[in-house]
Amino acid sequence: MARDRSGAGDPVRTLRLLWRESGAEARPGRRGPRQGLSVDAVVLAATALADEEGLAAVTMRALAQRLGVTPMTPYTYVPGKAELLDLMLDGAYGRMRRGRPVPGEPWRARITRVAEDNRALLARHPWIADLAVTRPPLGPGVIGKYEQELAAFDGIGLTDAEMDAALTHLLGFVHANALAAADAAHHNSRQSDEDWWAVSAPLLEQVLAPGRYPLAGRVGATVGAYDPQAVWAFGLRCVLDGLARLIETREP
Repeated sequence: MARDRSGAGDPVRTLRLLWRESGAEARPGRRGPRQGLSVDAVVLAATALADEEGLAAVTMRALAQRLGVTPMTPYTYVPGKAELLDLMLDGAYGRMRRGRPVPGEPWRARITRVAEDNRALLARHPWIADLAVTRPPLGPGVIGKYEQELAAFDGIGLTDAEMDAALTHLLGFVHANALAAADAAHHNSRQSDEDWWAVSAPLLEQVLAPGRYPLAGRVGATVGAYDPQAVWAFGLRCVLDGLARLIETREP
């Protein structure tokens, strides 16, 4: 199944909607009964639908049912699903909760806060991690988020291009971690790791001779069940340590 992507709609219509005044009504020139809706209300309803049922559940028909209007009514406010996805993403970024910056705090703390804020965002809106954002919608939410997050990297010894690359790398780690954690949670909802091992261990003991895979056995026994928090902490430390090493070895 094709993956939903940002930036797939009409760019002119999308940009006009992204930079609309809050509470904008239906597009001028469209006929039909007034439904007492706004673009904001349509986008928020679509976001709630995606939060509850996933991105695949977001169709214009399902959105109309949620709003209690006729199937064609959402098109009065948004041209189609492609533009709607851009509005949903930009809106979620614009409403994003952020930790408060502390004057003079170390750069590692600033970047950690960016990572934690994005992790929390994906926990509230898991569908964002499923959306391919190769062409981000350039609305106030997306650009404002980029501006604020770049500030965490400003003045630590990176060039402008490296600041962008470092932020992209950090957010890539956050997204990958969120997808892995969501996948683990989905499987655990059907069968926990403990239950799986209880069923599998007796058979594995029969087919795996002691000492056949000594390294895998030793490490596997140490690690045990998948721990999302441990994986998160280790991965984030690797990202931060890599940046620190780059900065430390930079020629004056």
